[in-house]
Amino acid sequence: MARPRNFEEADVLDAAKRRFTETGFHGTSVDELSRATGLSKGSLYGAFGDKQALFQRVFDDYCAGASSSISNLIDGPEEESLERLRAWLLSTLGTDRYGCLLAKGTAELASEDDAIAARSLDTHNSLLDSCHQLIEQAQRAGLVDPTADPEALGGVVLATHRGLEALAKAGVETATRRRIVHAAIDSISLAAPRR
Repeated sequence: MARPRNFEEADVLDAAKRRFTETGFHGTSVDELSRATGLSKGSLYGAFGDKQALFQRVFDDYCAGASSSISNLIDGPEEESLERLRAWLLSTLGTDRYGCLLAKGTAELASEDDAIAARSLDTHNSLLDSCHQLIEQAQRAGLVDPTADPEALGGVVLATHRGLEALAKAGVETATRRRIVHAAIDSISLAAPRR
């Protein structure tokens, strides 16, 4: 009979996520994961499989959270859709020097791991779709040129979001990144720029 688990799965996954975010997949050893999570190698393997399986689980959870961070913003008054997009971009101001696991995992593993590549593409498509829907809301509310391509403008917002995270990782000042957020949203808005 298997012994009951003596750990909180969410805590272990969070510790593994932090470690993978800090040092990447290849830069993280099983010994380091064991120290970070407080579990022996045997317990880690027994609960999550090998390092690849643990990374896939952490990456999947991270991607699901990234997608829901903006899909949850779709519901709301259409006249506030641009401000919800602005808030989503402003959320990147808290990015630390380790950056985003979606970006890091994609850059490191997508060319060698089909499952990571597929999950990354699915997540980016989900983010793009949510941005697209919010732009369409803004168009219906008269906030964005109704003849503009909403999918392309959604892509501009998504590319800005991803770029802001990279700028944070590089150490670009928060005030500069905040100005970029406002410029990005103001540039697609029919309203007077926000100052």
